[in-house]
Amino acid sequence: MDRGRSLLRSGAGRWLVAVPLVFFGLFFAYPLVRVVLRSLSLDGQLDLSPFVEIATKGSLRRAAWFTLWQATVSTAATLLFALPGAYVLSRYSFFGRRLLRAAVTVPFVLPTVVVGAAYLALLGPGGPLGVDLRQTAWAILIAHVFFNYAVVVRIVGSFWELIDPRLEEAARALGANRARAFLGVTLPLLLPPIAAAASIVFLFTFTSFGVVLILGGFSYATIEVAVWREATINLDLAASAALALVQMAGVATALWAYTRLQQRHARRLPLRSSSTVARRPSTPGQYLVVGGTIASMVLYLGAPIGTLVWRSLRTAAGPGLDHYASLASGSTSFVDPAESIFNSLWFAAAAVVPAVAAGLASAVVIARRPGRLGARLDTFLMLPLGTSAVTIGFGFLVAFDWPVDLRTSIWLIPMAHAVVAAPFVIRTVTPVLRSVQPRLREAAAILGASPRRVFREVELPIISRAALVGAGFAAAVSLGEFGATAFLIRPGRPTIPTAIFRLLGQPGAANLGQALALSTVLMLLTTVIIMAIDRYRVAGLGDF
Repeated sequence: MDRGRSLLRSGAGRWLVAVPLVFFGLFFAYPLVRVVLRSLSLDGQLDLSPFVEIATKGSLRRAAWFTLWQATVSTAATLLFALPGAYVLSRYSFFGRRLLRAAVTVPFVLPTVVVGAAYLALLGPGGPLGVDLRQTAWAILIAHVFFNYAVVVRIVGSFWELIDPRLEEAARALGANRARAFLGVTLPLLLPPIAAAASIVFLFTFTSFGVVLILGGFSYATIEVAVWREATINLDLAASAALALVQMAGVATALWAYTRLQQRHARRLPLRSSSTVARRPSTPGQYLVVGGTIASMVLYLGAPIGTLVWRSLRTAAGPGLDHYASLASGSTSFVDPAESIFNSLWFAAAAVVPAVAAGLASAVVIARRPGRLGARLDTFLMLPLGTSAVTIGFGFLVAFDWPVDLRTSIWLIPMAHAVVAAPFVIRTVTPVLRSVQPRLREAAAILGASPRRVFREVELPIISRAALVGAGFAAAVSLGEFGATAFLIRPGRPTIPTAIFRLLGQPGAANLGQALALSTVLMLLTTVIIMAIDRYRVAGLGDF
C-alpha cells in the first residue's frame, strides 16, 4: 500500500487536506469572489456602471492605458538590457562569475519601496546625475528594468548555458555568419525561456505598485495605484473593484499567452553540462564584450544601491549617522521609525506561522496526490503569485466586514502577508518532499509506524531545512510587502514600507534622509535573510 496515500486517508491526512483548502479558500478565493461580486452588482442587481466609468473617466482610462503601455515597454527594455548579461554569464567563464551571478539577484529580492527610494535618491534632486526625473515615466521604466534584470538573467541564462555551442558552429561551417547563425539556430531555441522571462516581467510590471507610487505618483498611476486611490482616497469601492477585475483579466490573459507561447516554441534538443559550455574569453573582441557587459551590469545595478546608502549618510555637516540616530530616537512628527521596525518584525513573525503551516500541508497534499488532481491543486495554490497584493488587500477590505467587522484588526495584515508568502513555502518544500525515497516510508510502516508517525519521524526531518528556507522567504516577503499593507494598515501601526512612503511624502531634507536611512535598514534586513536562505540552500537543499 502507498503509505503517502494512506496518510491522506487517515484522520491526520484529512486535516492536512483541509488546512490549505480552508486557508486559501477563506483568505484568497473568498476575498477575490467578493471583489468580483462588488464590481458587478449593486443592491443585488447587475450593475456595469463602474466599467462604464473606467471607459469614460479620464483618470481611470489613462491608468488602464498607462498600465499596459509601461508593462510592455518595461518588458521589452528589460529583455534588451538583460540578454547581453545572460549571454556573458552563461557562455563565458571568468573570475568572480559566481559572485556576480549572485549579486545580480540582489535587486530582485529588494522590497519595492527600497527600489523606489533608491531611484528617488539617484534620479531626484541632489542626486549624483544632476537630473530630476521624479513624476516621469522614465524613472518608472528605469526602475522596472533594474528590479527585473535578474529574472531574465536567471531564466534565459540558465537555459542558454546548456545549449550545445556546436549547433551554432555547424551553421557557421555551412557558411552562415555569426549573426545569421544566432538568429537561425540559437534564438529559436531560446524562445521558450525568453517567453517565460518576458511573461514574468510583464506580470511584475503590470501589477507594480510601490515603484510606480513613489516615482510616478498619481500623475503616472497604474491600475494598481488607481485601485488603491479609488478605495482609500476617493472612497469609490465600486470603481476600485471594477479596476481590480480588469487587472485580473489582464493577468489571466498574460498567463494564457505565456502558456500558448511555451507550447508553440517548445523544442527537444540535446543539452550539455554548463561546465562544458562556458569558456574563457580568448580574443580582444571577446574580452571587450565580457568586460563591457560586466562594467554595465555593475554600474547599472550598483549605482542605485550605492546612491541610496550614500544619500542616507549625507547630512548638512557632512557624512554621518545623524539620520540613523534620528530613527532610533523617533525624532519625527510624521511617523515613529523605531515603532515601524518593531511592527514589521512582529508582522513578519506572525505571518511566518500560517504561511509555513499552510505551505507544509499543501506540499504534503500535492506530493501525495500524483496525477491531474495534484496538478490542479498545485495550480490553484500558486494563484496568489499571479494576483496583485493590492487586489488581495482590497479583497480583505471588502470581504471581512461580515458577520464580524474585522477590517480594523491588526491580524488581517499578517494573514494577507501569509497569503502572498505561502506559495514560496510550497515551491520550496514540494520538490524535497517528492524526492523522499518511498522505501524509507515503507520500511517504517513495516516496523509498525502509523502514517502520522512515518511523516513525523521520517519525512519531517528531511524537509526541515526546506521548511526553514520557506520560512525565510515568508519573512522576507512580509518585511517588504507594501501593496496589501497600504489597504489594511492603521495610522498608529506603521510598517517599514509604509513609514518610508509617509516620510517620502513630506517636505524637507531631514524627512528624505530618514526615509533613505530606513530604506537602507530594510535592505539590510532583507539581505541578511536572503543570505541565510542561500546558506541553508547550499548546505542542504541544492538549487531548486
